[in-house]
Amino acid sequence: MSAAAYPQDVVTKPFIYPEEKIDRRVGKRTKAPEGLSPATSRKTDSIAWQRSFGGVRVPRGVYRFKTHEEADLWLWRMIARPTS
Repeated sequence: MSAAAYPQDVVTKPFIYPEEKIDRRVGKRTKAPEGLSPATSRKTDSIAWQRSFGGVRVPRGVYRFKTHEEADLWLWRMIARPTS
């Protein structure tokens, strides 16, 4: 395609004021939460959950099961068993 296919009066330059300031802000930046603060710490939440439920009730070790259903059944039995 040649340049003669488009007349000069059809193609116009963009209409921009040189004095106009173009803002490029999309959102606000927020401060990063302090990682060691007890108010924003997830570790304190996890410790509270662990204390309320009594910790992990599944015995440690490697277990082999024939099916996933058998493993799920064993896991639910270990979670629901009495602690004493």
